[in-house]
Amino acid sequence: MRISVVGCGYLGAVHAASMAELGHEVVGVDVDRSRTAALNAARAPFFEPGFEELLASALASGRLRFSTDIADARDAVVHFVCVGTPQKRGEYAADLRYVEAAVESLLEVLDPGDLVVGKSTVPVGTAARLADIVSGKVPGAMLAWNPEFLREGFAVQDTLHPDRLVYGLPNSADADTARARLDEVYAAIVAAGTPQVVTDYATAEMVKTAANSFLATKISFINAMAELCEATGADVKLLADAIGYDDRIGRKFLNAGLGFGGGCLPKDIRAFMARAGELGADQALTFLREVDNINMRRRIRMVELAREVCDGSLLGKRVAVLGAAFKPDSDDIRDSPALNVAAQLQLQGAVVRVTDPAAIDNSRRLWPQLDYADTPEEAAERADAVLVSTEWTQYRELDPVAFGRVVKQKRVLDGRNALDRDAWETAGWTYRALGRRAG
Repeated sequence: MRISVVGCGYLGAVHAASMAELGHEVVGVDVDRSRTAALNAARAPFFEPGFEELLASALASGRLRFSTDIADARDAVVHFVCVGTPQKRGEYAADLRYVEAAVESLLEVLDPGDLVVGKSTVPVGTAARLADIVSGKVPGAMLAWNPEFLREGFAVQDTLHPDRLVYGLPNSADADTARARLDEVYAAIVAAGTPQVVTDYATAEMVKTAANSFLATKISFINAMAELCEATGADVKLLADAIGYDDRIGRKFLNAGLGFGGGCLPKDIRAFMARAGELGADQALTFLREVDNINMRRRIRMVELAREVCDGSLLGKRVAVLGAAFKPDSDDIRDSPALNVAAQLQLQGAVVRVTDPAAIDNSRRLWPQLDYADTPEEAAERADAVLVSTEWTQYRELDPVAFGRVVKQKRVLDGRNALDRDAWETAGWTYRALGRRAG
């Protein structure tokens, strides 16, 4: 099929390359000339394992190209909208201007029978409104909503081998045609037996935000338990292990620590609350406000813990922060707990050095006031304390004996409960983590 992908950031670029990998002819369209130039040269503008290889393969096949001209999408019959929906400045609601602009631009190239497919995460009610615009301007053109469920670090796998496909279809005679078109796009994925959920616009729009809200709630739940563990002397890691054996609960996302960040969970739960308020159903999601509050408190508590470890004062203390990205296997620093904590430590007088395997360049651009190092050893030279703030494999596998020769004081703050506590304490380190007793 001939496919266009409007918006070639993280979501759109991965989707475009993946659609070409599935055998379609794809043009990715984006207003950012430097981004399209990099993509056409097989240079990934972000860090994502496996993506650069996929991009190079798709370009070499001749089935993929990128452009800044929406007119290049004219021959496509399916048009994916993959632009961002950031949080509005000064409020919780999602900013839909990029989605609206993308759909508006597509009106110039749509033909009757074409299908516009939204993948962006939007407030419920958006798809129905956009569908009216599309069919009103181009009679016979259709709109479907097909939410994405990408995990950063696993985006290629999640696109080519998703755990489900969700189709939000119009409540009209076009529904069967739209579904058949999507099944054709995803033919190889459907043939592999991937579960499909075929539903209305509103349900499809809610799936991503409901899923993210559930995950955020689970993370904040265990972090709330960490607060209680600190008050009672219990151990949150053992508590998580114990309740995680219950298959109704499960162990995933029960790792207490600095909490969640990134470009999805924080803004999605806030937009969910905002939209519920607009619909008069705000009481249904008031619990998400506390989920958000618990998450932000973890950052404050980590700074307090660092002060405790540094004998009651951070003034002049050298602190190495291992990790800048909000999660491992990513260079995404949006709403990064690691950088937020690093900045707070510096404001309280600490001499902070930050390192990360992938996110240093992004961090330098947005947080130039911090000092950076290329390696953990460089960051930790003569450090009074080391904070592991992103659970990169490189940091989990550090040799505590060799690493101990670099620092001034063997004091480690495990911000993700990711280290082998026994190994570090055996090597002479003072080990502290949120929700766990001091050694």
